Amino acid sequence: MQKRLLDHINLPSDLRQLNSNELPQLAKELREFIITIVATKEGHLGASLGVVELTLALHYVFNTPEDLLVWDVGHQAYGHKILTGRKNNFHTNRQLDGISGFPKRVESEYDTFGVGHSSTSISAALGMAIASQLKGDDKHHIAVIGDASIASGMAFEGLNHAGVTNANLLVILNDNAIGIDPSVGALKQYLTNVKKGNEKQDNIFEALNFDYSGPIDGHDLSALISELERLKSVKGPKFLHVITTKGKGLKQAETDQVKYHAPGKFNAETGEVYAKSTSEQAPKFQDVFGHTIVELAKSNTKIVGITPAMPTGSSLKYMMEQIPERAFDVGIAEQHAVTLAAGMVTQGLTVFCNIYSTFLQRAYDQVIHDVALQNLPVIFCLDRAGLVGEDGATHHGVYDLAYLRCVPNMIIFAPRNEIELRNMMYTAQLGLKHPIAIRYPRGRGRIIDWRMPFSEIEIGKGIQLKKGTSLAVLSIGSIAVNVEDAISMCEAADMVSHYDMRFVKPLDETLLHTIFQDYNYIITIEDGVLIGGFGSAILEFASKNNYTIPIKTLGLPDTFVEHASVKQQHQSIKIDAENLSMLFSSIALLRL
Repeated sequence: MQKRLLDHINLPSDLRQLNSNELPQLAKELREFIITIVATKEGHLGASLGVVELTLALHYVFNTPEDLLVWDVGHQAYGHKILTGRKNNFHTNRQLDGISGFPKRVESEYDTFGVGHSSTSISAALGMAIASQLKGDDKHHIAVIGDASIASGMAFEGLNHAGVTNANLLVILNDNAIGIDPSVGALKQYLTNVKKGNEKQDNIFEALNFDYSGPIDGHDLSALISELERLKSVKGPKFLHVITTKGKGLKQAETDQVKYHAPGKFNAETGEVYAKSTSEQAPKFQDVFGHTIVELAKSNTKIVGITPAMPTGSSLKYMMEQIPERAFDVGIAEQHAVTLAAGMVTQGLTVFCNIYSTFLQRAYDQVIHDVALQNLPVIFCLDRAGLVGEDGATHHGVYDLAYLRCVPNMIIFAPRNEIELRNMMYTAQLGLKHPIAIRYPRGRGRIIDWRMPFSEIEIGKGIQLKKGTSLAVLSIGSIAVNVEDAISMCEAADMVSHYDMRFVKPLDETLLHTIFQDYNYIITIEDGVLIGGFGSAILEFASKNNYTIPIKTLGLPDTFVEHASVKQQHQSIKIDAENLSMLFSSIALLRL
């Protein structure tokens, strides 16, 4: 029986004791290990399977962690984690108190830079390379970046700077023609031509003063090792173009690369993804968006949809399939997406710009300068708002209420359910005079029959969901579900009123005056940061109007919430139904 090599590999120093002809066996074992764990624990599968050979070659050739290796995004770093001291606890990946799904500096010295958002690796590795020069350190600096990420503006900024330095930087392009969805754009076509050998133009990377080599087969270990060894002796900025297959080693993952980017639980032997239970058949919020924009666009020919590289994740794919001439995937280019939308709006189009909340952070200047300053009514649909679960701190959409609330001209709306999302989309395309951000959560709601006739929502109008006698609970968005559950469990439920304020900006000041006059205690609840968020807005209102009744604000404290399930994250900051119920009871009964 052949011995398992992976059983004896705990660190890259162990890996370097192997003969190079043993590495293909280790690659096979590493793939099996990743598949077996991710099949039951879930996570990002396809990207890590695609770079198994590259990961082995990098740690085999370079003296990590002395040589500095930076992964872009980090979806592909599972093999790296397993080889760098985390094999025995890899099963805790993305779970409460377990290891992160992304490289993280506090987790390992081999994780030289914390990642999660795309297109950062070149800038970070260049910074490290320049620092090494200044300190007189002789070491290598490697940035691994994908073909979708390298098309982003920040990656080009890094390439542009690196090309005029003599830094010891190696950029490795992991070219598999896909990010989460297939790559798009002129650069993608250029790389395709390079791979086919029919690119007649000057090499773009050589034009940027990089020593270019490739493309080479990223699954050929001997070729990878040979070329990496050669590049170690090349001075200045270097660029290695590597061709890989996302999902390599699992047939289904190779065939359906979008689905197997993060497939959920699946059969490790057959690759078959397990069907969700029937209790999960309420729609995903993203699908409510996707189907609703199609419905609206069929009757309103001015409607356009834009997403930066997330047609599947945002469900704009439905519009791209049915009305492709008015739906645009612009690649990983959030800044461009926002200003593109602004330009379209100046010409009379009605633009739904769908961006994950965490990724809109990358286009904050464009939101302020190109949209809000000109008061252009772009409709921002911010998916994955609030706490997002296992992806953790890099992906939470918890800053949007705070960072948008301070921007003049912005309307900020958070639907508590699928019908509210649908109706706000309908309202927005009727002709708003200001830009609006509609922020909604990851995952599913509770309403099965959500395709109700459209109803216009009055801008800046909150509503009362339940009448009580002494305690007023004010919520914003889908966290209302936790409040409703908490009240149903509360022994003092008759004393608790619940208001869905719906708009953080403009606030329903008429309703707020009534609330402050009718109740003797107020609680605000949000799944966003407390500093500058919804609760802060209520406190500001109270101060401005000289109200002195007690106000308790609940939300995210001034710390990063780490990876866990959404329920566990809610529990950790005490905004889950059970903790809220106890709080409501204690306050209501105390103030009898």
